[in-house]
Amino acid sequence: MISIDPVSQSERDNYKLLVGSIIPRPIAFVTTLSEQGVLNAAPYSYFTIVTANPPMIAVSVQRKAGERKDTSRNAIASGELVVHISDESYIRQINDTAANLPPDESEVALTGLTPVPSVKVSVPGIAEAHIRMECVLEQAIPVGGTDGTPAADLLIGRVVQYHVADTLYDNGRIDPVGLRPVSRLAGNDYAKLGERFTIERPV
Repeated sequence: MISIDPVSQSERDNYKLLVGSIIPRPIAFVTTLSEQGVLNAAPYSYFTIVTANPPMIAVSVQRKAGERKDTSRNAIASGELVVHISDESYIRQINDTAANLPPDESEVALTGLTPVPSVKVSVPGIAEAHIRMECVLEQAIPVGGTDGTPAADLLIGRVVQYHVADTLYDNGRIDPVGLRPVSRLAGNDYAKLGERFTIERPV
């Protein structure tokens, strides 16, 4: 087995080891609204559940040369964001939103996705998503960095409203096969749900 000290490597080399090892990663497709009213959208695979009481999720948004990305800046300014679950039906449009647009241009308009009003936050969601979660920003935590400048912003959102396609919802549970989720691997590679198996947890 190869043993590697991360301090001896560049940030890029550490990135490649992490994203190649921690797979598959679910993709949060996040919409935020700028102070000028521009609807921003971007995908993030540094994404997970934090707690169910109350329901909270976390998205880590990497900075670019120390500068916050639109998603972080908008979420921190407004205190709101909408997180969508990425699935096969609109993954190509999601990928297209990763284009490097200026803050005054909307990735939603660029890709032809359909904005839909939210119920409890001012940020619109995306109609094409089969699951979306309206969130208020619980915390934004600057993390990482080696020169005193944070490398990322960890956004913790408290879910205040769920929207789930009725075809996926059954007695409080989500049908994973019907959802057709897409996850991130490394490079340009993605994964579908794949084979499932069941193991009973010990008592």
